[in-house]
Amino acid sequence: MMKKIILTLLIAGMSLSFASAQSNYNTGIGFRGGLSNGLTIKHFLDSENALEGLASFRWSGYNITGLYERHATAFDSRGFNWYYGVGGHIGFWDGDENPWFDDSQSYTVVGIDGILGLEYTFEEIPINLSIDWKPAYNLVGNTGFWGDNGAFSVRFVF
Repeated sequence: MMKKIILTLLIAGMSLSFASAQSNYNTGIGFRGGLSNGLTIKHFLDSENALEGLASFRWSGYNITGLYERHATAFDSRGFNWYYGVGGHIGFWDGDENPWFDDSQSYTVVGIDGILGLEYTFEEIPINLSIDWKPAYNLVGNTGFWGDNGAFSVRFVF
């Protein structure tokens, strides 16, 4: 099932890449590394608005996140953007692998997410680097605030 979800996200992102133009890039696909690791795909709807999909892996489980983001130029530099946004997630993980819990229960969680980040897109090569903080609140399942999800992403952009 996970392979089908990732394939669907990639195909949707590639088909959307022809829909609009943005000064730095239209769509970026890459890897996200932090306390949870995974894949990222970001597509700009226009010069300030983007959609980002994340598939992350942690605690012998996975999490799928969708985000709406607003971008603005940072440091008066063409390559730098800062961004913020909101979205939601659904995840599945094993309590045995989570260091915060001492149980053997499996969890299914649904919640809301925020994101705050800074990114740089190179003009010479099709690479985008970003660093972000993505707090989340689980509304269903293991409810509560999770503020430990920060990451560094590397994307191929086109």
